[in-house]
Amino acid sequence: EDFLNLIFKAMMKDSLNSSHPVSSAVQSSEQIEEMFDALSYIKGASLLLMLKHYLTKDVFQAGIEVYLHDHNYGTAQSDDLWDSMNEITNGTLDVKKMMKTWIVHKGFPLVTVVRKGKIISVQQEKFLYRVEPENWTSDASYLWHIPLTYITNRCNFTHCTNAYLLDQKSG
Repeated sequence: EDFLNLIFKAMMKDSLNSSHPVSSAVQSSEQIEEMFDALSYIKGASLLLMLKHYLTKDVFQAGIEVYLHDHNYGTAQSDDLWDSMNEITNGTLDVKKMMKTWIVHKGFPLVTVVRKGKIISVQQEKFLYRVEPENWTSDASYLWHIPLTYITNRCNFTHCTNAYLLDQKSG
């Protein structure tokens, strides 16, 4: 429950236009300090949990092991983690491309799901809690690669999770 409260608090900050991406280029030590705030840590943890759920626990664990082995006693960048995950998925999913959309954009998407009979459609747009005119920037180009999981009424409760990657405005 405490973790969920932290996530929701971070999402509230991240839903403002004055938010910042998890990862961005910095020019000074002051900017480095600004990047390491609660938003970055909580959002970062949430993104890793999202990736673990989408890839499955075993695949995610194997990717972490490759990453730690390849970069032990050295330095690493976020791309190194995504490359390790790509190595484990054998090119079936471009983890780097997917995760870049989450760490270089500030904020998060609102996904709308509409059902018409047997047809399900999904659409994404940037979620803004409150527009702050002094910090307004157009985010029309924001597009996340959103891993969606779902179950159907054909589920036998042993292998019921299906996955869909929403990598366009709608699908």
